[in-house]
Amino acid sequence: MKIPFIPQDAPFNGDQRAWLSGFLAGLHSRLSLGEQGAGEKGGEPAQAARRAIPVHILFGTQTGNAERVAMDAATAAKAQGFEPTVEALDDVDMARFAAMGCVMLVTSTYGEGEMPDNAQLFWDAISADTAPRLEKMSFAVLGLGDTGYDGFCQAGKLFDMRLEQLGAKRMVARVDCDIDYETPAADWIAQALPVLATVEGNEAPGTTQSAPAPVTDTVEKTQWTRKNPYAATVSVNRSLSGATSAKEIRHYEFALGDSGMVYEAGDALGVMPVNDPALVQAFLDHFGANADLAVMGADRSLGDLLTYAYEISTPSRELVAEVERRAGHEELSHVVRHGDREALEAWLWGRDSLDLLRLNPGMELAIGEFIGLLKPLQHRAYSISSSALANPDSVHLTIASVRYTAHGRAHGGVCSTYLADRVAAGATAGIFVSPNKNFRVPADPLAPMIMVGPGTGIAPFRAFLQERQATGAGGPNWLFFGDQHRTSDFIYEDELATMSHSGLLTRLDLAFSRDQADKIYVQTRMRENGKALYEWLQEGGHFYVCGDASRMAKDVDQALHEVAATHGGLTPEGAVDYVNQLKREKRYLRDVY
Repeated sequence: MKIPFIPQDAPFNGDQRAWLSGFLAGLHSRLSLGEQGAGEKGGEPAQAARRAIPVHILFGTQTGNAERVAMDAATAAKAQGFEPTVEALDDVDMARFAAMGCVMLVTSTYGEGEMPDNAQLFWDAISADTAPRLEKMSFAVLGLGDTGYDGFCQAGKLFDMRLEQLGAKRMVARVDCDIDYETPAADWIAQALPVLATVEGNEAPGTTQSAPAPVTDTVEKTQWTRKNPYAATVSVNRSLSGATSAKEIRHYEFALGDSGMVYEAGDALGVMPVNDPALVQAFLDHFGANADLAVMGADRSLGDLLTYAYEISTPSRELVAEVERRAGHEELSHVVRHGDREALEAWLWGRDSLDLLRLNPGMELAIGEFIGLLKPLQHRAYSISSSALANPDSVHLTIASVRYTAHGRAHGGVCSTYLADRVAAGATAGIFVSPNKNFRVPADPLAPMIMVGPGTGIAPFRAFLQERQATGAGGPNWLFFGDQHRTSDFIYEDELATMSHSGLLTRLDLAFSRDQADKIYVQTRMRENGKALYEWLQEGGHFYVCGDASRMAKDVDQALHEVAATHGGLTPEGAVDYVNQLKREKRYLRDVY
């Protein structure tokens, strides 16, 4: 099935737009006539009785997708005579939320079913026993997720259920979107707005005066998207790792040419990968198929589909289930049928789709059936490691190439090895910018900035430092960086030394875990320097984390709570309140993956 590209400034297709315009035109006409009659009977002008229908569009996002859907919903609502306001969930307090009449809630799901960072505090409040009743609220929920994870759209499901439990009225059924979310999101907007238009009058008197001003769509519009990436020339592709490093971290620079593409420090860059030709050939060999084979229902050859259209490395849940059903593999069947997610993840670790097919060489699975079990090939998002103010003609990335040997064959990361091995300087790759307005340098140029970014987690902080240097920001900057060995893994060492000598980088604390008997990590350095760290926070400091979400970010979060408790003289509960206040003030921000 071909999914049409839907520009951000026109979120509906032609049929949807025509239907919605006609519906609302008729609805507004009826409302107008009704209000006019009421005005005449009461002796008041019709214009005084007529008002826009308020709708609150709330979002929870980790990478910006849910915010973009929320802005599209607001643009559509405003064009049809509504009065929309758009807010991140954590910016909404319970008292104001309880007074809202019409609510459209859009949220992504982070990790394995977790709330996005800017929705967690709101969820804590609404899920508490003290949450207010919401009988006067009408709502609609849209979830964004990835069916590759067991917690698919879990955040949206939880919000949808909790709002109903608190007495709010669901106006349209929740929609759960997979990775290709644009079309179902547009359908949801087209369905929800007309229904919400019928529940005017739910606003409590006086509540709009303290609410944010109606939205003005300031989202930067661009022609370059994941559906239409820009073919950028790679001007630099070089290794940052030393010869003895166990890792391969590379620095890339993409020329922006005449694309008109803009980005900010803190944004991510989407890269459209191409599957490894050797892996494609291995699949063709497995099925005994020719690359030129025509595939029923597709306008491209089998070779093209496997190369450019489908995820052939990471197995989909559907493929895992089908292989388990047909392969007769006792170990796989055991972990699948026991429903233990962690056991299945452990068993799949290091295995790709080809490994699954080879579990039973005699397994009957036709190539057409296999294609039907694959997911579309998706972009990979990487934290941008440059500031556009310092590099107006290019955008930089810092990427670790994923390579390992397992189950008798070499494996590689889909996009990281595509860039490292097959996109040399002078070649092109498809890119687009994913704005992340929730991860920015402090608006106050004098505010202290504390950055924790081991390994490739340094990427956005290289951009932050370039940004502060370009703007002449006078606030102090502190970086916690680490990896395995200083001699081989100290990436950007020369740049950081220059920044330190110039005074731009006020403090640099290093943690190379394997250079001594006892392993030292960035969170170790945080605890060692806890007194100064707490003082920086007390002086208005902003605390940033970038890198691995499953371990490093959790360990850093724990260390931050311990620093607050130890040096702030707080109880464990008080430390939680302190850190939550940093989050509310947008002074504790994470870019984790």
